[in-house]
Amino acid sequence: MAKTKKVPISIERARIYITATFNNTLVTLTDEKGSPFLFGSCGMHGFSGTRKSTPYAATVVVKATIKKAMDNGLREAAIFVRGIGPGREASLRAIKAAGISILRIVDVTPVPHNGVRPPKIRKG
Repeated sequence: MAKTKKVPISIERARIYITATFNNTLVTLTDEKGSPFLFGSCGMHGFSGTRKSTPYAATVVVKATIKKAMDNGLREAAIFVRGIGPGREASLRAIKAAGISILRIVDVTPVPHNGVRPPKIRKG
C-alpha cells in the first residue's frame, strides 16, 4: 500500500483561540471556516505542575505555535480569548510581538446570567 504524502497547509488568514484557565493555557489555530490545523498547550512544551499556569509558559506556547503557523504562511488573524487565567494578557502580548496583523480581539468568556440555584438555608 502506497503512503500518502502530507501536503503542507498554506493559510494566510486564521482564527486564534486562546483558552486561559487557572491551570493551563491552550492555543488553537483554525482556518476561517473553523477547522483546526494547529494546536499548542503548556504541557506540550515541557511545563508541568504549577509552572503550566504562569504567564511565561503561555508566552512560550504562543510564540512556538505562531512561529509554526507563520512558516506555513500566516499573515493576519482574529483572536478569540476565553477564560481569566494568568496566561491571558501574556499570550496577547506574544501574538503582538510575533508581527501578525490582528484583525480583531474578541472576549468569548462564558458569563452566567443567573447561575446555579443557591443551597437551602441551614436550620439552626
